[in-house]
Amino acid sequence: MPEAYERHLVPVFFRPFADDLADRAAGLRPRRVLELAAGTGAFTSALLDAVPGVSVVASDLNEAMVVAGAAREPRAEWRQADAQELPFEDGGFDLVVCQFGVMFFPDRPAAYAEVRRVLAPGGRFLFSSWGSLASHGFGAAFQDALEQVMGTETPTFLKDVPHGYADPEAVAADLAAGGMELAAAEEVTLEGTADSAASVAIGFLTGTPVSAAVQGREDAQAIQDAVMRGMTDRLGGGAVTASMSATIYSAYRRNAVGRGA
Repeated sequence: MPEAYERHLVPVFFRPFADDLADRAAGLRPRRVLELAAGTGAFTSALLDAVPGVSVVASDLNEAMVVAGAAREPRAEWRQADAQELPFEDGGFDLVVCQFGVMFFPDRPAAYAEVRRVLAPGGRFLFSSWGSLASHGFGAAFQDALEQVMGTETPTFLKDVPHGYADPEAVAADLAAGGMELAAAEEVTLEGTADSAASVAIGFLTGTPVSAAVQGREDAQAIQDAVMRGMTDRLGGGAVTASMSATIYSAYRRNAVGRGA
């Protein structure tokens, strides 16, 4: 999964937003950063390029992602870690950042409480979450193509998880439950470009948990072929571009020194 994720999805979905988020992080002038759900390191590399000399601990729950990320971006310290039980000391980081990972946390208030614990007074939590599935040109095209093939058996992972945490009020409530205060929420729409619609289809089918609902089936290859055709019909042949929306959040510790900084 990490190989398919890195090859087919990271350049299209994550790198455009990684550059944007890294610029925002650089404006905070961090010295020691903890990254949660770092995946294979798309944001990790962008941050290290944007903030020379910064110390970055990149963490992920998935050991395979940690191994792949460490090989790809050796400038960071890589650790396997559960965001809900972080193995780091109190107040050890002046910035905690997470690109498109909070949607996967089973208990978000618990994870946010851990972020609060490891943040130094005056520190910031900077993170992003995808908008609705309809606001993601590639994701919407994939889901439509998959529904055409699988009907009522279509997995709802994309809608329920990556694109299921798109309400800023819900995010603010979860932050508050974890002892954090939402400082800002900004919707950002960027464009992603893929070599082909078929490449994105393969990425979704083999580089995300959707694979669990498809790859074990006898008709898995037929499903893949049909989804590739469906996405190509919708997005076009050759290199394809689509818009993608996300919300960028900034939060700080409640009752912390420097809360207005």
